[in-house]
Amino acid sequence: MSIGAIKQLAAEALGNQVKEVIEGRRASEPTAAEPESLSALVMAQVQAMQNALKDDQELLVTCSVGATTLRVLELYAPSAKLLVITGAEGDRGIARIISPVEAVQLICRPVAVKPEAKPTRVRLVTGKSK
Repeated sequence: MSIGAIKQLAAEALGNQVKEVIEGRRASEPTAAEPESLSALVMAQVQAMQNALKDDQELLVTCSVGATTLRVLELYAPSAKLLVITGAEGDRGIARIISPVEAVQLICRPVAVKPEAKPTRVRLVTGKSK
């Protein structure tokens, strides 16, 4: 047997072993869980803050973009990367901010509610999964 034939046999044998090892490793690797989306994390934090409130408190959540400041009434996450914020803009009425979740900054603070008033809660809505 010539040296060329021996090299070819060795390359084929090693190539098959390397291929088997790589394929075996890929098959046995656990699939990584999909990381939580940033919008889900933001909404979970707001929900956790609301859940920690006493009966005579509400969470005042505001969002400012430029000269506009909204008192947030609803957070809607149609996707993992988008957040739609619905809120009251003083006496101007209801407005919406549609923004990538990375650009959103919310200010949250617990405030006391008047004894005869009912505390309001921020409504949290997620998009339907397919």
